[in-house]
Amino acid sequence: MKIKFLFIPLLALASCKQPAAETAVAEVPIAPIQGTWKLISAVKIIKGDTAVTYPEKGQEDEMIKVINGYHFAFFKHDLKKGGKPTFDSGAGTYSIAGDSYTENLQYCNYREWEGHSFDFKVVFKGDTLQQKGIEKIDSLKIDHEIVETYIKIKK
Repeated sequence: MKIKFLFIPLLALASCKQPAAETAVAEVPIAPIQGTWKLISAVKIIKGDTAVTYPEKGQEDEMIKVINGYHFAFFKHDLKKGGKPTFDSGAGTYSIAGDSYTENLQYCNYREWEGHSFDFKVVFKGDTLQQKGIEKIDSLKIDHEIVETYIKIKK
């Protein structure tokens, strides 16, 4: 008898129509800068002299930059197996307005670079991002222009 009384309320609850949960998530447009980017070329310009900094002759490195809605991070490592590995990295926040892009470097394996901001102009052409701007740190006597070209990594 007790089982009947327990079964009736459970049956009533089960038969109540619940509102259907929305399974589709509204797509939010993603800014073109967001994604994972692979560096394909870089140059440094100092007082009118241009030097290729990536890819470096005789080096087998790879560098990627990951940019989400609020942060960026870059990682560069050698592809050679054996010997002493090389690894560079940095991360922080960024802001973008039109073609003006600023990186605020909060973390870097070169600690003296931390706490500095760098302003760039960015251009997007299909899956290609070009970033051009000045890296200047007076205390390190660094003052040069860089031009980096990245290609977006697909899933």
